[in-house]
Amino acid sequence: MQEPIKIPCKSNSNVVLNAIPGHFVTPNSHVNYFLDMTNLKYRLDEAFETAKALSEQIAVTTVVDTIVCIDGCEVIGAFLAQDLTKAGTYSMNSRNTINIITPEFTNSNQFVFRENFVPMIKDKNVLLLLTSATTGKTILKAAQILGYYGATISGVSAVFSAAKSVMGIPINSLFSTSDIADYKTYAPEDCALCKEGVGIDALANGFGYSRIN
Repeated sequence: MQEPIKIPCKSNSNVVLNAIPGHFVTPNSHVNYFLDMTNLKYRLDEAFETAKALSEQIAVTTVVDTIVCIDGCEVIGAFLAQDLTKAGTYSMNSRNTINIITPEFTNSNQFVFRENFVPMIKDKNVLLLLTSATTGKTILKAAQILGYYGATISGVSAVFSAAKSVMGIPINSLFSTSDIADYKTYAPEDCALCKEGVGIDALANGFGYSRIN
């Protein structure tokens, strides 16, 4: 694993993505960069700036009743809700209230919402908020479960996305593969790095990474 490459967001230079080159195994794929978003998710100033940049992408176009946060981005979600509902701004959600929730995961990695959360998603306009959308499988899974509960996916926002849309739903993101020219993602059974004999550096998910060596 090499030193992180710092990539500033084009729309807000206060939002900086740390991209670590290497060979990483995620729940759905193998990738050649781990995108470290620890500061963006858990530091007050960075989370605020990230939410502000995401809000600018959707404020005038997207109705949001509930934000469903995935991969530990609840702090960003709270700031995003605050910005979207801010009085005196031109926003589809000005002066409204927005729920901020996160799903529970079963042992088989399925999304579950307990009964007390159902009123926040049933017949509601739901924004999916993720730190990273690599293959789109997490978004697809979340959309299917939320559809079961009667929710409407009004939008998808991610800090980074390798995909432009899922199920015809555009993904709004602050960073994309255009910001990391050599970013690659592979299906586990068809990983070019594995075929070349490149060792795995770490296991990774939305919460971080654990070194193998």
